[in-house]
Amino acid sequence: MELNLSKIKKVHFIGIGGIGVSAIARLMLIQGKEVTGSDRSSSPVTAILQKLGAKITFGHNEGCLEEDTDVVIYTIAIDEKNPEFVKAKRLEIKMLSYPEMLGVLSREKYTIAVSGTHGKTTTTAMIGKILLDTDKDPTIIVGSLMKGPMSNLVVGESNLFVVEACEYRRSFLNLSPKMVVITNIDNDHLDYYRDMDDIKSAFAELVSKLGPKDYLVCNKQDDRLWGIIKNAKCIIVDYSQNKLAEKLNLKVVGNHNIENAKAALSVAEILEIDPEGAGKALEGFAGTWRRFEYKGETKGGAMIYDDYAHHPTEIRATLQGARQFFKDKKIFVAFQPHLYSRTKLLLDDFAKSFDEVDVVLVPDIYAAREPVDHSISSEDLVREILKNNPGKTVLYLKQLEDIENYLREEAGEGSVIITMGAGNISGVSDNLVFNK
Repeated sequence: MELNLSKIKKVHFIGIGGIGVSAIARLMLIQGKEVTGSDRSSSPVTAILQKLGAKITFGHNEGCLEEDTDVVIYTIAIDEKNPEFVKAKRLEIKMLSYPEMLGVLSREKYTIAVSGTHGKTTTTAMIGKILLDTDKDPTIIVGSLMKGPMSNLVVGESNLFVVEACEYRRSFLNLSPKMVVITNIDNDHLDYYRDMDDIKSAFAELVSKLGPKDYLVCNKQDDRLWGIIKNAKCIIVDYSQNKLAEKLNLKVVGNHNIENAKAALSVAEILEIDPEGAGKALEGFAGTWRRFEYKGETKGGAMIYDDYAHHPTEIRATLQGARQFFKDKKIFVAFQPHLYSRTKLLLDDFAKSFDEVDVVLVPDIYAAREPVDHSISSEDLVREILKNNPGKTVLYLKQLEDIENYLREEAGEGSVIITMGAGNISGVSDNLVFNK
């Protein structure tokens, strides 16, 4: 969609607290535009935007969309019956989804699109840190808050644009990349995709945007990428062959983060960045918000971590890394299932994801964009986890407050608490931190 940003004075965001949408809102504020927006509730992200000057309404109503608005940018998670969406249509205000807006930005720059079912947030942030630390002055949009700038957005003066490219509803096809990174492909977003072949077709379509002088960075040993690699017209770089990552002293734990580092270093090599400088940047990489993020300690001396993992593969990788790091310590995990559809379709895989921990606590499913589905519940998940781990402590605790109370009582000094999920489970970790 054509959009002349220089002529835009006032922008309204529907779902302004979303981690991606908020990055665009921040960019508009930096450019001196008037920003309004709405979301269901306040969050650390909306608080930051308000401090920067955004006018935000909590709860959706048509009154918060002012008639002199030039453009409306909305999250693809909203319903088209949303009152602000309906009003914008009626007033014929120009409207773009968040992915469409990324597409507008992408056309103006040398875009490095970081995609994949797992690891894309961390890999995007790793690439961003390498470019920042080696003075490449990039623009970066990532689906989390990067440590250091503590932002999901960095605005640079160079032509380099590093962006996390999400596959949900084929959103990443709005981008115009010169380089695509694929970390991996796995079963996810099955409320939209039919099956694995459908997911792979979306990644193939993304890669088809690359020309003969463009680059695909991927693991050529991954069977799920075979068809995509076979038909690619671009230069293919196999990140699995990068040996430098295994020699680095990374702060982020787990074999999955070594793989993310390999992909980031491969991008640096393509951009002709000195390997020593790139490696040094990664050794200083401390992770991102909600990616195995250390939050502090409880009053009783338990260490608290928070993680966004919401897919079985991510959960297993994170918990394996935690067990490697903490060895014999007692690990408590409070996992909040995200989406009825994901929980139902991947129930068996979820049930096999908690072998490495001692205690699993499960609250109600976080519905997000979905209506209630009574055919699946957190109690079903608890029963399946117990079948795979007889004798393990696995409890259904309906409310997040119940989980907080349990952990205050049971997680003693030296133990580890991990809150995990894509919903609002991180509030538990925030509430448990004891400020001396």
